[in-house]
Amino acid sequence: MPRRSPRCRAGHFDFSDDVVNREHLSAPSFEVENGPSLCCSPLDPQASPGSGLVLHPNQAGHGQRRESFLYRSDSDYDLSPKSLSRNSSIVGELHGEDLIVTPYAQVLASLRTVRNNFTTLTNVQCVSNKRSPAANQPPATKVCLSDESYQKLAMETMEELDWCLDQLETIQTYRSVSDMASNKFKRMLNRELSHLSEMSRSGNQVSEYISNTFLDKQNELELPCPVPKSRERKRRQGQGQQQQHQQQQQGGTMTQISGVRKVSNTPSISGGTGNRFGVKTDQEELLSKDLEDINKWGLNIFKVAEHSHNRPLTSIMYTIFQERDLMRTFKIPTDTFVTFMLTLEGHYHSDVAYHNSLHAADVAQSTHILLSTPALDAVFTDLEILAAIFAAAIHDVDHPGVSNQFLINTNSELALMYNDESVLENHHLAVGFKLLQEDNCDIFQNLSKKQRQTLRRMVIDMVLATDMSKHMSLLADLKTMVETKKVTSSGVLLLDNYTDRMQVLRNMVHCADLSNPTKPLDLYRQWTDRIMDEFFHQGDRERERGMEISPMCDKHTASVERTQVGFIDYIVHPLWETWADLVHPDAQDILDMLEDNRNWYQSMIPQSPSPPFYSSDGEGGPHGELEGGPASTKFQFELTLDDQGEDGEGGIMETGVTLQDHTSDEGRVEMTSGDVSPEET
Repeated sequence: MPRRSPRCRAGHFDFSDDVVNREHLSAPSFEVENGPSLCCSPLDPQASPGSGLVLHPNQAGHGQRRESFLYRSDSDYDLSPKSLSRNSSIVGELHGEDLIVTPYAQVLASLRTVRNNFTTLTNVQCVSNKRSPAANQPPATKVCLSDESYQKLAMETMEELDWCLDQLETIQTYRSVSDMASNKFKRMLNRELSHLSEMSRSGNQVSEYISNTFLDKQNELELPCPVPKSRERKRRQGQGQQQQHQQQQQGGTMTQISGVRKVSNTPSISGGTGNRFGVKTDQEELLSKDLEDINKWGLNIFKVAEHSHNRPLTSIMYTIFQERDLMRTFKIPTDTFVTFMLTLEGHYHSDVAYHNSLHAADVAQSTHILLSTPALDAVFTDLEILAAIFAAAIHDVDHPGVSNQFLINTNSELALMYNDESVLENHHLAVGFKLLQEDNCDIFQNLSKKQRQTLRRMVIDMVLATDMSKHMSLLADLKTMVETKKVTSSGVLLLDNYTDRMQVLRNMVHCADLSNPTKPLDLYRQWTDRIMDEFFHQGDRERERGMEISPMCDKHTASVERTQVGFIDYIVHPLWETWADLVHPDAQDILDMLEDNRNWYQSMIPQSPSPPFYSSDGEGGPHGELEGGPASTKFQFELTLDDQGEDGEGGIMETGVTLQDHTSDEGRVEMTSGDVSPEET
């Protein structure tokens, strides 16, 4: 079972705001069919003992960086004195700087504390084994304790053991350890958003947006709420208008399963193979200058688009494949590669402000950089690298510029086809793989059957992980992996099975998809302008249809600066903070850039705070009625989880968040998943 933990009471974990000891991992390949690789399998008896992802402690120099909300108390917003009490043990001395927040790793850490305390209390000399201190630790010496110290340590050990038993007794057997962390993080985010929503009108908007987009609430329990008859009539009228527009929605490009169409750029396709970067351009020297930064974080993709005649994805992918020698490794004909890339790029919609080929090129290049991080050197096979970059390239193809929830609410054919589950992500995959069947587009034609099957499986896993409603689960998976290994004596994460390796790759593509706030400010601001333009376009469509306008999609009320600050604080920062733990110290500059950008947007928030939702007399703010409804409308985030913790009767309510609008049409706003975000898929 699990390891050491900060104090818990009534099923909630308390922990201090100390700096977390950051670490990184490294691991080898596991499948011969994955193609040539410099690394060997950890299952190979001749594998190097140094292979694997080695965890390194964080340096004190970064101790001043702001930590994410994950390191606040889960029980309340005040630090618990109990959270500092665990440094009395031997493990506390060894891991005094570590702050563990995932439940499984907390229990594991606590049990290791109990074991070490037992050794001290009994003076038992343990034979060296995997549970003894690491080889580089000095040998244990016999400890003589005074009666008072002995009794104190004995009591602490008993409390520690009782705490572990409490946690183990409430674990639900059908849930994974990552589910435990995911539900805990959702509960904590719910509290953060509840506080944010009470601060101002814009804070409420940001809270609603983050909840609707990044929390997957499949098991939410709907409680009946009385609805005024006048608002019920208005709701039914809105539904009628949605039905009237349904036929028009189904008559668009999404009526076909693939959305595949003939691309009218034959001259570009036929002539592209003789060009230096796979595209025809009269600005080749300028494009060459841009692409000199292909291995740098923060490449200016907007200039690449300008100098490649709006073919950024093709030129970026061509350069990456040349840089990594993937066309030679997998015997991909150059003309086939260029034909496929131009066809793929042609299926991104140029009239969509954000989710277009610019975004795909940016995510592909960011994934390329993350694969090259020193901590992951020689960890992934060539086939895994090919799959990750291909997944990044296709992950938003044929995106219509609206969210999953919009498609669900309008009963679109795509939503019906995919049963409301990761609608757009499934569609992107279908289009991406379907395009391989077009004339001279099969770039994987020379892969073996086993390689093709493995690649397809990996790409599906990675693209489905770009559904932003899965964000908390992805974050919990990665953090549990890092912290569980952090509390063991080995300090090496052997990525020796498909699940663990894909966990890192899924989070890698997810990080690349949410990387805009980590780029230079001038680039980040352009991305922000684009996503807000796309949001507002969706809001206009919803207004025309008589639908409720989605969070942050109302151009009359949206607060761009506050949205970006909240987006960084509650989504981007916790994710990149965890990724930095994995690859420490390689991502420290990225975290610094993220912090600087966050501070800039914070400084741009208007100094005059927006009025509260309710004044002292209970009425709305001075602005009165807004486009989206009365100013007094307030979204209240209510915790549905019983105070006694994550298990027991928690059941299906354990997702922990219910969003209610006490004056809305239906009395309750369902927090179902969205697809678009300020960095989304």
